[in-house]
Parts: sequence; structure tokens; C-alpha cells
Amino acid sequence: MIGDLYRMGTLHMLYPFLYRIYAGKPVDENKVVFLEVRQPELSDNFRLLFQRLSREPYHLHMSYLGEGREGYGRTVKNCLGALREVADARYVFVNESSYFTGCLPLRKETELIQTWHACGAFKRFGYSTAEKKFGSGRKRLDRFPLHRNYSYVTVSSPEVVWAYAEAFHMEGQQDQILPLGISRTDCFFQPEQLNAAQEKLEQVLGAAGMDGAPGELRGHGRKKIVLYAPTFRGKVADARSPEVLDFEKLHSALGEDYIFLCKHHPFVKKRPAIPETCRGYALDVTELMEIEELLMVSDICISDYSSLVFEYSLFERPMIFLAYDLEEYYDWRGFYYPYEEMAPGPVVRTTEEVIECLKEPEQWFDPQRVRAFREKFMSGCDGQATERLVQLMKNAAVKKHGE
Repeated sequence: MIGDLYRMGTLHMLYPFLYRIYAGKPVDENKVVFLEVRQPELSDNFRLLFQRLSREPYHLHMSYLGEGREGYGRTVKNCLGALREVADARYVFVNESSYFTGCLPLRKETELIQTWHACGAFKRFGYSTAEKKFGSGRKRLDRFPLHRNYSYVTVSSPEVVWAYAEAFHMEGQQDQILPLGISRTDCFFQPEQLNAAQEKLEQVLGAAGMDGAPGELRGHGRKKIVLYAPTFRGKVADARSPEVLDFEKLHSALGEDYIFLCKHHPFVKKRPAIPETCRGYALDVTELMEIEELLMVSDICISDYSSLVFEYSLFERPMIFLAYDLEEYYDWRGFYYPYEEMAPGPVVRTTEEVIECLKEPEQWFDPQRVRAFREKFMSGCDGQATERLVQLMKNAAVKKHGE
């Protein structure tokens, strides 16, 4: 009840009223606003685009909303500041679902561009979860829209356009959903970034006193780096990580041939602890390395329902899907494609099955299957996605002036 009253007062009355006042100013044709919905700083989803646009004659601004992260009072204060920025902006970028952008009576001169933070189309979101436990009911989504006003949506391949049209309730606007690629994947095609990630890994492991750092890591020896990166369970506000992977069993069965790196979802506030007995073998790097860096340096990725597997397919390396609660997750949130058919690697449920996969990767790893997965879901990600986004902005400007 409190949440609904808050949303009614802000989304239906206060924000639209103030936006109309602020929008009385002329549009600044070179003003670009980056809206971070939840993160307190410019995220990796915007970083390359921001750097690229800084070389153009644009006026770049950043606004942090804190939706779902800050308390009501702080969020309102953030949104009031963002209203002034957005009201006279020519371009507004957002990479998350947002009540704020959904409530605005957006002026026709402004382009709101949704560069969704995830690649591919894996677990359902937006309107696709309207009748799932994870999501809100359709009537509620219509009342308090999280996805509205988008001029364009950029996605990772033509294959997934239909899924985003469903998620954003844009079934009749699929021509505005463009498979230009995902800007932040451009770093995977830059040799200097790959080298920097390897050097950072060696520093992190060295600081942790882990055996094999730096001399025995991938590229120097045969210790294999295994990334364990599960998605969160529950709602965003009470997000938690699964605790199914037993590192002591892994260590006992696999010896010293592997180093396990754990990267938990940023929504998870209380992360499961790695046992003290596994020091030197497993390390929580959630606060130490970015997910892009970890994807670059790992030999094998273990995940479950995270969209990071789409990005990892760019490297065409082995993936293991630890989906111990698959049936429950179908009920909770669901998927855009049949899970076990789509996964380009073995679907397992226990630590013992993970061990068997790691012992004999040549028995199950099919490079062609991963390559087909990449071509289907990531064809727009070729190292040039940021340039195509910049060109989209320039084309939109020409089109507006032509009108």
C-alpha cells in the first residue's frame, strides 16, 4: 500500500507535472543524458559509449536514480535532479527497467534509447513475467509502466527481437528494436583489454597468496581458471546467491589443477562464504574484478540462468550449466527458449556432476554447438556495436531535422 501511494504521488503526479514545466526550455541538440537506474556510478553497460561520445561535440551528463536501491526519500531527490537533466536533452540512454522513464510525458524531440544491459534472451523479464511469481500482474505493469517511451531498443542479434518486443510490450514496434549489438561487448575484441584482464587476474591471485599466480596461469602453464557466476534467486530487494556448489568436494576430487573464481550478482548483498579450507583454490572476486575481465581470463564458465553465457560464447570456450532448481525456476520466472535445448553445454544439478564434467571436458565440449549458439544470439556483437550506436544517434538527428 505504501509503495503504491508513493508511486501514485510521484509517477502519476509529481514527476509528470515538473517534467512539463522543465520541458518548456528549448532542447539542447547536443545534450546526452546517461541514466543509471540502480548503480551508483557509470556502469560497464555505458562506459565504452560514454568514452566514445566524449570525442564528439556532445554535452554528456549522468544521473543516478537509485530505484530499488535507495530509500524513497533519496530516490525522489535523485529523480527530481534527473528531471531537469532529461527535460531538455536530445538523447537519453537507459539500460534497465525504470518507473521513472516509464512515467514521463516525453517530448517528441527527445530520443530515449534503451541499451538493455543483458545480451541474448534467456530468462523472462518485463511483460514476459506478467503472470509469473517473479513479475507483477499485467494490470499493475500498465498502471506503473517500467517499459515505455522507447525510441529505440538495441539488442545482440535479429533472433531475439521478438523476445524484447514481448518484454517491452512493443509487439507493433519491432522496427524500433535494432540488432546493433551490445556496446560493452566491444572490449572483448580489443587485445589490450584482454592483456590487461590477464595482468589484473595475476595481481589479484598474487595478492591473495594463491598458488600458481602468476606463473602457472592460462597462457603460462596448465592451471585452469574456472569462473562460477550464478544469477540471483528471489526478488531484487532480497536477492540471494545459490549455495549448491561444494568447493571442498571440488578440491578433494580435482586437486591443484584448477582455480575457482566466484562472481556473484551485484544485487546480492550477503554472499555465501568460501570455506577457509579452500583458500588457495577458490576465491570470491565479486569486488575485485569486473565480469567482463573474468569472462576474458577464464578457461571454463559455470553458470545457471545468467545471460553472461551469451557473452562468454564469443570466446567459444566450454560452459557448464548448474541448474539444480530448473523446474522451480520455470515456475518462478521462465525462459524464452526451452532451457535444455538452448544451453550449449551440459546441464547438471550437483557438485558431483560438475566434477565429472571437469575431469573429462573432451567428452562433452562441442565447439560447433557453442559456435552455432554464438551466431544465433550474438551476431550483432563484433567489436563495432558502440560505433553503430553513435551512427544511430546521428541518423536520428538527420531524420528529425528532415521532418
